[in-house]
This record gives sequence, structure tokens and C-alpha cells, in this order.
Amino acid sequence: MKPLAGKRRYTVIGVLLTAIMLFPVYWMLNVSLTPQQDMRKSPPDLLPLHPTFEGYRAVLNDQMPYLGTSLLIGLGTVVLTLVLAAPAGYALAKLRPLGGGALGLFLLVAQMIPGIVMAMGFYGIFLDLGLLNSWWGLIVADSTIAVPFGVMIFTAFMSGIPGELIAASRIDGAGTFRTFWSIVLPVSRNALVTVSLFSFLWAWSDFVFANTLDGGGDWRPITLGIYHYIGNNNQEWNAIMATAVVASLPAAVLLVLAQRYVAAGVTAGAVKD
Repeated sequence: MKPLAGKRRYTVIGVLLTAIMLFPVYWMLNVSLTPQQDMRKSPPDLLPLHPTFEGYRAVLNDQMPYLGTSLLIGLGTVVLTLVLAAPAGYALAKLRPLGGGALGLFLLVAQMIPGIVMAMGFYGIFLDLGLLNSWWGLIVADSTIAVPFGVMIFTAFMSGIPGELIAASRIDGAGTFRTFWSIVLPVSRNALVTVSLFSFLWAWSDFVFANTLDGGGDWRPITLGIYHYIGNNNQEWNAIMATAVVASLPAAVLLVLAQRYVAAGVTAGAVKD
């Protein structure tokens, strides 16, 4: 009986902790359905007793261009990250280039640089090159966060690919690129999904680069589009929260669909056979 009671106690604790962590998400949904005149009600309603979809109608009318820009930037960041990180990870894992250890350390250090520091550096560079307020400038900036992470994931995963598999492809006459494209990439599906997912999520949720490099352009992502409802004397909280809910849906769907690949990808290289 004691082991069963202990399991139940841990289950209750886990449910309570999960509820606490998910409460902000529930409150965001609750406020998105609350009429504007009830926003300052005290105490607030814990349930949307008189739900309204005005906020979601406002999102559909106002926020679709911003959502499209975020999707474009997210997909562009994924493509650029994979193009750069996958070959680099393969080289570090299997080709053993000179200075590979120093490069790995450099990539680790790059993960520690605050985003605002990088944003200010990009601002100076983009200003000189005339690249401010451009969607592909944001793709380049967001990729600087995703590429070091991607290289480390690919390196760890590809280190576990049997050397015999690569040796066999070379015996069959495949060169380095053919081996990478036809052998290594197909068996690195978990790493590809993991890097793609995190790259997309970082780009989708980016605010610092967007606000610094594209604050007044025509290609603003959804993280800036939310300011459409914020003024000096008025804040449309149901529209703000509805925008947050809609913006969260792609990330939630992708996490659910890719969770098993991510679990395998992020643990690659953690243990040795």
C-alpha cells in the first residue's frame, strides 16, 4: 500500500505543479474571451462568463500580414540554419578538421552572448549596408542564434553514426558530399527535426532582433504586430491576448507533432555504446 500511496502523492504534486505552470496560458485564453468593459472588474472572473470573440475577429482583420511575416522568417531561418549547421556538424563529427575542438568551444561561447548585444552589433552592420527593415535581414540575425545550437546537435548525433556505414559508402565510390547527402542526412532525421523545430521557434518568438532591426518597416513579425492594440491611453487586452493565443498555436502544434523526434535528437550523444 505504501508504494501505491507514494505514487499517488507524486501524481498529485505533478498535477498541481503542471496546473501552476499552465495557469498563465489559461488566463491568456480567459482574457482573450473577456469583453472589454469587464477587463477592470474586481475581482476578475475566473471563467469567461460572457465570452466574446471580438479579439479574435480583430486578429483575423489586423494580424494576418504579421503572421505571414513571422512564418516567412521562421521558415527562412530553418532553411539557412540547416544549410549551415548540418554540413558543419558532419565535418566536426566525422571529418575531424584542424581546429575542430576550438570551433566547438567557440560555438559554445556564442550561445552565451546576450541577444541584445548581438542585436546592437547587427544594427550597426545593417545600417551601413542598408539592410534594416528587411525580412531576410531578420532571417540572418535569427540564424546566428540557431546555427551554433544546430551544429552542436548535429555533431553529437552524427558522432553516433557507425563509421562502417560511411566507409562502405566510400568503397562504393561515393565522395564526401554524396556520403553526406545520401547516407548521413537520411539517418539523421531526429536531429534534423530537432534543429528545425528549435530554429523555427526561436525565429517565431523573437522580439529583440525584430524590435531593433525592423521596428518601423513593412515586414514586421507578430511579436511587433501586437503593438497594434497598445496605445498611450488605451489597451485592447482581449485583442492582445487573442493575438498571443493565435501566435502560440503553431508552436504548440509543432511541439506535439515533433516531440518524439526531439526527445531522440536532444539526447543523441549523451551515452556511448
